Amino acid sequence: MLTFTALGPFQAWSDGAPLDLGGQRQRAVLARLLVAGGRAVPVATLIDELWPGSPPPQALSTIQGYVSRLRRALEPGRAPREEAEVLVSAPPGYALRAATDQVDAWRFEYLVKSDGPPAQVWAAMDEALELWRGPALAEFSDLAWAATEAGRLEELRLIAVERRAAAGLALGRATSLVADLEAHASAYPLREEGWRLLALALYAMGRQGDALAALRRARAVWREELGLDLSAALQRLEGDMLAQRLEEPAAPAATAPEASGTLRVLVADDQALVRAGLRVMLESEAGVALAGEAADGEEAIARARETGADVVLLDIQMPHLDGLAAARRILAQERPPKVIMMTTFGSDDNLYAALRAGVSGFLLKTSPPEQILAAIRAAAAGDALIDPAVTTRIIAAFAGRTDPASPPALAGLSDAQLDVLKLVARGLTNRQIGQTLALPEHEVAAAVSALLEHLGLFDRAQLVMAAYESGLVTPGGMSQK
Repeated sequence: MLTFTALGPFQAWSDGAPLDLGGQRQRAVLARLLVAGGRAVPVATLIDELWPGSPPPQALSTIQGYVSRLRRALEPGRAPREEAEVLVSAPPGYALRAATDQVDAWRFEYLVKSDGPPAQVWAAMDEALELWRGPALAEFSDLAWAATEAGRLEELRLIAVERRAAAGLALGRATSLVADLEAHASAYPLREEGWRLLALALYAMGRQGDALAALRRARAVWREELGLDLSAALQRLEGDMLAQRLEEPAAPAATAPEASGTLRVLVADDQALVRAGLRVMLESEAGVALAGEAADGEEAIARARETGADVVLLDIQMPHLDGLAAARRILAQERPPKVIMMTTFGSDDNLYAALRAGVSGFLLKTSPPEQILAAIRAAAAGDALIDPAVTTRIIAAFAGRTDPASPPALAGLSDAQLDVLKLVARGLTNRQIGQTLALPEHEVAAAVSALLEHLGLFDRAQLVMAAYESGLVTPGGMSQK
């Protein structure tokens, strides 16, 4: 059987044995006809493309000689006056007649463009990528037509890599895909689909933090290379991950059974009655479990380390070591949990310092259970929720107090972004902001993420600080909520 390979060194084969195709320019004639995909290529085009700008005086006869010798190589048993069946005359030029399965590049393209269920797509992309033996048509790279076709085939190869990964994710094979996707995204950092698939694969493995970090890397590269933020699709994905709106990721194999999909919460309060109430609330909520209890700051630090809790509910006023000092030390641990501060009156001077320390929200101890649970889930998702009553009191107490390390003025933010920031500063959740501005919740999440990135901040609590430190909100404006 006669076959042709262009995905790597260019060659023709007869029953697996390589054929002598002659010199470089003669081989280029056959390669150019292969690139045409079976369509006729006029002789004038062959001359122009084989000798760009300076064809020799005898170019026509030279082409005819190349074709004659190629025919003998491809069909050695053909009688002298018998019509050629492979490299055929097709006035005003020549064409290559072959089946799709005889040409690796043709078969490759057919497979990459095929469709079907995930298992079928996986198999097709696997087969397509196995055909790839190196850069296509590399020996003809100085000729424009070959460089153009090589670029087109390379694009198809990247699509095959991404389609295979997408099918693999659908088949639950995220673990085996991550290393390849890391290499793919690093090698082609401007390809949106590569970053999307890498983030999804990491998320599916239960590595939500790494998934979000991958999207942050993409944002940094795009801003440096293109001066652009992430695409709307990647921003939506980021928002969905932060809000945990994607399907529940599978727990890693080494994860303890009780941690699979369950948020483990440590309760730290010096009042036994408060701890008992929170314990009952947590034990009655699906997907949330009590990791342990602590009665003072020192015990909270130790229990946070011992239990590996996901979230710590921490009273800001406790004996031996207050909540603020405990929060700082807990957040300094390796792989720290999220910390939510609890307060009785919401007017403690330490609230401001705790926000700047990076806690993931503030709650009044009198908050209803649904608000406490919402804050726990928001913190675990990398967000933060601050009780509106607490926010109002903080702003009133600290209005006009500008921190020297605070972010610069909010220059560069659009009116729409400022509207979102004002509502965040009022303590509204993404859903409430969406209802106020008539926006889908995922768009609000993406807008909040963009604000954090623009201001160089880490969480929602710091956005509140930025809003009033810059003068965007005032005590009066907050009280008008």
